[in-house]
Amino acid sequence: MDNDDETRVPRMTEVGETQAAREERHTRAIETSERFVANVEKVVHGKRREVELVLTALACHGHVLLEDVPGTAKTVLARAIAQTIEGARHARIQCTPDLQPSDATGLSVYNQRERDFEFRAGPIFANVVLVDEINRAMPKTQSALLEAMAERQVTVDGATRELPDPFLLLATENPIEHEGTFPLPEAQLDRFFLRTSLGYPSAEVEREIVREQRHGHPLGRLEPAVSLDEMRSLQGAVEEVYVDSLIETWLIELVRATRELDEVAIGASVRGSLALERAVRAWALLHGRDHVVPEDVEELFLAVLGHRVIFSTPFLVELRRIGRTAALERFQAACLERAPRPDPEAPGGGLSLVRNEGDTSAPAD
Repeated sequence: MDNDDETRVPRMTEVGETQAAREERHTRAIETSERFVANVEKVVHGKRREVELVLTALACHGHVLLEDVPGTAKTVLARAIAQTIEGARHARIQCTPDLQPSDATGLSVYNQRERDFEFRAGPIFANVVLVDEINRAMPKTQSALLEAMAERQVTVDGATRELPDPFLLLATENPIEHEGTFPLPEAQLDRFFLRTSLGYPSAEVEREIVREQRHGHPLGRLEPAVSLDEMRSLQGAVEEVYVDSLIETWLIELVRATRELDEVAIGASVRGSLALERAVRAWALLHGRDHVVPEDVEELFLAVLGHRVIFSTPFLVELRRIGRTAALERFQAACLERAPRPDPEAPGGGLSLVRNEGDTSAPAD
């Protein structure tokens, strides 16, 4: 075979897949994400970054903690996500101190006709679940939700039942009211893939919302934009996004820096490294790239790691003085000072945006 013939032979990966097939799958995943975000934005206005963050978590099989005041479209966001995915089901759990684990997971009820117990599934058996004011639920109920988040299954009466796929849990906390609440333990906070907030809209967007809802809520007119299979394909495509070894090393050093700062009592665990690495893959995919760039890491650093660290008492005092946003930005700057961003101009510091032959860069377990 001559050289011309060799150039016409499609490149193959280790699993026998052509490069063209992988690129086609990558393109379809980008189109799916664009349709998803555009559809949700029809009812959640002016919050594109926040919608993309939630989609990032969904693409990585993760869950989201929304720390926000009431009335900022958290329920609308959850319902919009469920309605955007054809065939997906939405459920809401309003947490109160008397909420029992069985109220969320379901329970076995005696059927007099059949003379046997039958299981009646709770609201947790939905594709998109909004757990409103999760810190108002008692610890035993929070623990039941923890199994659902971590294992994607629930155990009732000794029987384990799997949750639907895809499964996304959006939990909310009110940062203002703390009376009668049960703060989430650090182990459960660490189970949330990322934390963000929607916040109040701008004056222009708020005016648009008021006018739009004069004749009914736009959720009633929202149509599906993607299928369940397309969402599963999107989740699979995230694993194929390339991460250069230099960025990978820097990412890990950034997480390790959280354990060395005086401002931090307990830094992020290895779970934080895994989450950040997966998150930047999904973020790159959502922005039309098949590779991660340093800006992805910096953009997601606080959303993924901010809730995984326990700050020292002096830093908490400073946080209350200057505000959470400013304090977290100072925390990120301190981590970047300890683990500087890779310099492409430095000797041996160039980033390779071409993956090795057969390298799918699948995330580690």
